[in-house]
Amino acid sequence: MKTLRETLLVFDNQLRFTFRYKITIVLGMVQPVLYLLLFGPLLTKLGGVGSGNTWQTFVPGVLVYLALFGAGFCGFGIISDVRSGVIERMRVTPVSRFALLMGRVSREVAILLTQSVIIVSVGFLLGLRAGFLGILGAVVLVVLLGIALASLSLSLGVALKSEDQFAPLLTSAALPVMLLAGILLPMDLAPKWLDYLSHLNPLRYIVDAIRDLFADQFATRAVLEGTCVAVVLAVVCVALGIRTFSKENA
Repeated sequence: MKTLRETLLVFDNQLRFTFRYKITIVLGMVQPVLYLLLFGPLLTKLGGVGSGNTWQTFVPGVLVYLALFGAGFCGFGIISDVRSGVIERMRVTPVSRFALLMGRVSREVAILLTQSVIIVSVGFLLGLRAGFLGILGAVVLVVLLGIALASLSLSLGVALKSEDQFAPLLTSAALPVMLLAGILLPMDLAPKWLDYLSHLNPLRYIVDAIRDLFADQFATRAVLEGTCVAVVLAVVCVALGIRTFSKENA
């Protein structure tokens, strides 16, 4: 209970900081909608995807995209806190390292959940059809992915302590990860060598799992593999984050 209270305190502090910048909130809400409105209709004309399943293919990809480029880039914010001494002052308090990490991660998950609700709602207006249980299962996987990416990003931010090092590392890794995950288009459309290569990308399994869930297909190999990958990523990245915060405190 003590750890939970500490986590909520850090989360509340981070959320208050977020609400100070209204433009960030507005852009965070509008940006995901633009992905659907500007890019989604183009896929309806692409015969390889099929107009009947376009939104069941594209919306899951957008959800993973939001996790990758939202939670995955949250480490930028902690770099300034490290440099200004905010993190150091928080370390001298009795707050657990888990709470320091998960309080910040929880804010990213809350933002990701809000964006996911908006994306799914707009998707339904544009023609998406998916069952409630499928959407719920997909959101759980997105949350697990968000926890993993946010923890990893925060760990890198604390360890590197420099935007000059952090930015090129993430930007150079994000594009190939996004493309090889099949976020925009299914990797089934790719050449065989590229399809095989994409199986080295953990996000590929999560994207495929969410697409099956949106199609109300629950007992599939893709769902099992995607769930296992999401859980393992979350556990490993959270453990890495706690270790990084503790190491920096030593």
